[in-house]
Amino acid sequence: MENLQLKDKNVFITGAASGIGKATALLFAREGAHISFIHYHDRENAETTENEIKALGRKVLCFDGDINDVEFCENAVEKTVSEFGGIDILINNAGTQFPSESITELEEEEVRKTFNSNIIGMILLTKAVFPYLKQGSSIINTTSAVAYLGHEQLVDYSATKGAIVSFTRSLALQAKSKGIRVNAVAPGPVATPLTEKTFGDEEEDYSKPPLERNASTDEIATCFLFLATDASVQMTGQVLHPNGGSIVNG
Repeated sequence: MENLQLKDKNVFITGAASGIGKATALLFAREGAHISFIHYHDRENAETTENEIKALGRKVLCFDGDINDVEFCENAVEKTVSEFGGIDILINNAGTQFPSESITELEEEEVRKTFNSNIIGMILLTKAVFPYLKQGSSIINTTSAVAYLGHEQLVDYSATKGAIVSFTRSLALQAKSKGIRVNAVAPGPVATPLTEKTFGDEEEDYSKPPLERNASTDEIATCFLFLATDASVQMTGQVLHPNGGSIVNG
């Protein structure tokens, strides 16, 4: 008999068409979870993710839309609850970034997109999901090592990741009485389509972590699994740091 860590749990995750989100969705599905996920106009990759989850024998729902659209969030959440019977785990993973050599070169539109995608949409979606969570449920947010270390080319992005840390800690306090745990994962450099698109073939170098290489998305996904299971039952308001050994004091 399989000893599945998330047997029949219902997971709602953003940004799961590729990268860390996809690796996490597939790992959770392998551990017995049903997956509902949001992507932003990435249909081809989303279909691949959807088919891979189906091949594992799990239920899957896929939504294309913007998490800054409150009506879209509410409809996606309501359909997930209707199809799955509830939501046990929310993973806020969607994000974007636009590097800039100088703050004077930052484009206002890109700054607003970064905040909307990375933190404002996260709050709006969590608001939509929260009424359906219950004792034992878990929320896991994706922040970044740059929230602690900074990044000279990602000033606005780093600011949003710092905001996610504060959001995680504050919501954990609010959710404690309901028995809902709220934690975050702060990866260091990871080989993802987003970082490849942003930095090309360059090493995404946060001053080179001790392991001297980017993490794989599968290596980061295991942190989300830990935070979603009873193995982390004593953890809330905390941040895990799979960053290759950089000391961030966070």
